[in-house]
Amino acid sequence: MTAGPAHTAAASSGVAIPAPPEPRTGKLTGVAVMLGSGLTNQVGAATGSLAFPVLGPIGVVAVRQYVAALVLFAVARPRLRAFTRAQWGPVLLLALVFGTMNLSLYTAIDRIGLGLAVTLEFLGPLAVALAATRRRVDACCALIAAAGVVALLRPQPSADYLGMGLGLLAAACWASYILLNRAIGRRLPGAEGSAAAAGVSALLFLPVGIVLVAERPPTPAAVGYAVVAGVLASAVPYLADMFTLRRVPARAFGLFMSVNPVMAALVGWIGLGEGLGALEWASIGAIVAANAVSILTSQK
Repeated sequence: MTAGPAHTAAASSGVAIPAPPEPRTGKLTGVAVMLGSGLTNQVGAATGSLAFPVLGPIGVVAVRQYVAALVLFAVARPRLRAFTRAQWGPVLLLALVFGTMNLSLYTAIDRIGLGLAVTLEFLGPLAVALAATRRRVDACCALIAAAGVVALLRPQPSADYLGMGLGLLAAACWASYILLNRAIGRRLPGAEGSAAAAGVSALLFLPVGIVLVAERPPTPAAVGYAVVAGVLASAVPYLADMFTLRRVPARAFGLFMSVNPVMAALVGWIGLGEGLGALEWASIGAIVAANAVSILTSQK
């Protein structure tokens, strides 16, 4: 899935969110919201790619950072003046990881397509999850996922190794993102740390936006695509995750999130005309299955 606030403050900070028992209708609502969130996330990434010819991946990421910062600041309202040096350290690291993750992912999307880029990026949280356990079944899941990666990265004349490398860089950033959010969650309440990191990242991209506007004035349509990408791939997933994590068990949430590479491939195929071969689909399926098996066999 496309990286963003949806995978930050609530899901990966390690902060427990007390949840009263929900009726069945509440859980069904949570599942419906998860479905809509996953779909809007990938549609947002696909929409952002429509602005690449004018803004380029870096311009789209800059706009997305601005949108993410506005949303997170409005929701979390971080008290920046109260932050200590020990709190600012991981926040600044998270800001760098946040920007690098989105830039590498969107550049990978531009080069190898939405489905493959999101699949490679998904290896980050999968690696974190598998590394946290010592079960034999998780070792088998890791081997299955590794086989899927090898198949995706197999040598061939048309292979874009730079694009694949950027997808793997996004995966490493997402893994770091999760770990940093856990550390921040122990030092700052709620989503204040994530909001502060998003704000710093947006400031870092501000000169980029100024240079792009000065050198190549964007069209209204391109800016619109980028803003829509920021809303659909940042604002909506973040707010949806805050809602669903209070209604759906964490295991079910993780299982559903593992389907994002498949949704990305379908959105890329239907919306952008990106075709995948049988081997690519099999590789995506293997990586998704590895995560699903690991979650389903874990203890509640």
